[in-house]
Amino acid sequence: MDAFSLLYRHLIDWVITPITEQFFGIFNLNGRLGALFLCASYGVAYGLFRFRKRRGLTGARSFWQFLGGNQVHWHRSALLDYRYYFVRAILKVALVVPIVHLVDPYILRSGDYLAFFGNLWGARPRLGENLSLALMYGLGVFLVKDFIHYWAHRAFHSRWLWAFHKVHHSAPVLVPATASRVHFLEKVVEKIGVTAGLGLYVGAFWYACGGEVSRYTLFGVTYLVFIFNSLAANLRHTHVWLSFGPVVEHLLNSPAQHQIHHSDAPRHFNRNFGTNLSLWDWMFGTLYVTTRQPEPLRFGTGEQDQQRYLTVYSLIVTPFMETARKFRTRRSRRVEAETRSL
Repeated sequence: MDAFSLLYRHLIDWVITPITEQFFGIFNLNGRLGALFLCASYGVAYGLFRFRKRRGLTGARSFWQFLGGNQVHWHRSALLDYRYYFVRAILKVALVVPIVHLVDPYILRSGDYLAFFGNLWGARPRLGENLSLALMYGLGVFLVKDFIHYWAHRAFHSRWLWAFHKVHHSAPVLVPATASRVHFLEKVVEKIGVTAGLGLYVGAFWYACGGEVSRYTLFGVTYLVFIFNSLAANLRHTHVWLSFGPVVEHLLNSPAQHQIHHSDAPRHFNRNFGTNLSLWDWMFGTLYVTTRQPEPLRFGTGEQDQQRYLTVYSLIVTPFMETARKFRTRRSRRVEAETRSL
């Protein structure tokens, strides 16, 4: 491959593809914000509106008002989310992809694990392709990714990483685009963690099956991702209360549960870290279940932050400034303590 072909391939993989995926994400079934999943979510919301309207359970005069109306969708925070959605394409090209590619060669991938297990225990007889195997493989990929996302999410609620995750929680109103209000450093950590975890799982699964296994997909998307994105996933970042009830919510994460996660009420802090499954929250003691009756919620991180996250620049830079301030404060206290002890 000549230098021009190599440059062209990197240009496509690192620049063109990430930008087109972000800008045309509405047509992409691999992303939650695809048109199909948005329509499915708002279809469920419309059904809820009609149901509650007939029973006098909502004071909304129209479906638009039921969704939050202009007060939510044209709020300054929502407008920032719409802008930031497109800025993420530039951040992905300029920062996320290069950093992940820089670290990636040092992470064992599925092929590396497959070779490692083969050298350690010898080759395995190939089981052959079948639907059951593909379904089981897809289920495992889904569970591993969801498990990693749970712990990565929980890690970013810790003291030294919270400043970066606060970018997502700083939104005082929720719209589907708020799901993309994520700091690029968090995306880097998430992608590296998923790559490492999936590499181990996939390599072990392939070794057990004697070779590579294809996933079962629907419309080119891993079947469980398609199913969960179709189940009103976009209502998680809205003001539409949809509870699955206390029983189901021990397994599946409902839109109401994620809205609880965004609440600024102390009783809701550090609850419901799960992405698709609330099983992990149940297992590790962070579960908060909801009921059909909506809870009064206020979103955001408090009045002290309302004026600090109003621009794209502040979403990107403020976390670094906050973290640096914490380090300086900690260092000053340590020096002061050492001085007193002398």
